[in-house]
Amino acid sequence: MTDRLSAATLPRLPQSVATPTYDRQTVTPGIVHLGVGAFHRAHQAVFIDDCLNRGETQWGIIAASLRSPDTRDAIEPQNNLYTFCLRDGQSEHLRIIGSIMETIVAPEDPERLVERLSDPRVLIVTLTVTEKGYLTNLASRSLLRDHPDILHDLENPDRPRSIFGFILAATQRRRKEGSLPLTLLSCDNLPANGHVLQKLLLEFVALADPELAPFIEANIACPCSMVDRIVPATTDADRDAISTALGVRDAWPVVAEPYFRFVIEDRFPHGRPALERSGVEFVSDVEPYEHMKLRMLNGSHSAIAAIGQIAGLKTVADAWGEKTVRDFIDAYWREVGRTLDLAVDGAEFAAGLRERFANPSLQHKTMQIASDASQKVPLRILSPLRELLAEKAECRTVIFAIALWIRSCADKDERGQPITILDPAFKEWDAPDQLAMTPDAVVDRFLIFERTFGSDLPRNEAFASTLKASYRDIREHGAIGAIGKFLTS
Repeated sequence: MTDRLSAATLPRLPQSVATPTYDRQTVTPGIVHLGVGAFHRAHQAVFIDDCLNRGETQWGIIAASLRSPDTRDAIEPQNNLYTFCLRDGQSEHLRIIGSIMETIVAPEDPERLVERLSDPRVLIVTLTVTEKGYLTNLASRSLLRDHPDILHDLENPDRPRSIFGFILAATQRRRKEGSLPLTLLSCDNLPANGHVLQKLLLEFVALADPELAPFIEANIACPCSMVDRIVPATTDADRDAISTALGVRDAWPVVAEPYFRFVIEDRFPHGRPALERSGVEFVSDVEPYEHMKLRMLNGSHSAIAAIGQIAGLKTVADAWGEKTVRDFIDAYWREVGRTLDLAVDGAEFAAGLRERFANPSLQHKTMQIASDASQKVPLRILSPLRELLAEKAECRTVIFAIALWIRSCADKDERGQPITILDPAFKEWDAPDQLAMTPDAVVDRFLIFERTFGSDLPRNEAFASTLKASYRDIREHGAIGAIGKFLTS
């Protein structure tokens, strides 16, 4: 198959494949997205494509990668078109997304990204840069002022690297040119993500341009949001199957489950697309929804990923096929469910998660979920744990999940096979050789990793004691065996 998906090949696609109904030449940019990856292309970009199909052609997306050129190299030769594949069991629906107008690789041309951010037609910046992209100590929610990207941006404001450097450079230029201030919409899995983004941005601006800080605080809105859709990494098998169905080659399609939820604080002073017409929920307070998703879905995902890394279970569906794992996650949900707001129904949400986790067609790899885990665990698992400890409520299952994560950070799994750890922050730390140390010594070593555990949890003797006992059992009996023992104790 030599022909590539492109504007020229769109008319040749099968009629079963949905394609843009709008003239892409009439679309103008209204959004710059930072962190273009699979999730954005299967979530926000799809909803903007809906808007364009409805005639809201002022909301085209300029998509930027802050690191790798991979996405740009894959979709730019396709006129930035790609396939969105909804997959559920044996059925799938293919749709071509045309909402991305341009892809930029920021390290190659930072000025080009600053120019796009400064375009007066652009009113919104959306972000999916993952937890690590915020350059923050997640335990204290403070800016990592000694991070190389922060130091670089302070010394080289005309060639930024970080999200804060780019936003500041664009704000300075927009203010000088009389353009409207941007609205910054974080779509990352951070509690109170909009508030966190604003706080960190103001910390950076206080170092780089303190006179501008009051203007940013008063004029740049940072609404909070909650995003929910399972988007596994695209595999070569996905590419081959989707390209065969299209009759042309798509270098980087995205695959997702049918379920989605997108809840946004309705705070856009200079306008926004009518995303509610696609099922997006605009509310006055996102916190109850984000806590439910972060703690019920993301927290249990991290626990399942740890089990998979230890026991050699490659996908969520593989792990979910083990009754012991299902029973453990049910117990986990019962504990963290006590920390949810009364405005949401945790039990109903968990019922839906059981069906989603069992979907074998997604092939959601546990290794993918486990990436950057040292920065996910504080938000997904340790935050509800702190609340349970403060209430003296049952939390043994949550602590056991932390012990599973610690064991999943070893060099080898329980079968003696290497564990792939995709976590730069963790690798920067002098991680212990777990299998060469006693279990209690390993836990003590982890508890001094302050970027994950903070300073309070290591001082909690009951927590540390329970964590050590759980970790000892996992080392002795393996993940599934230790969980079985735990559930019957």
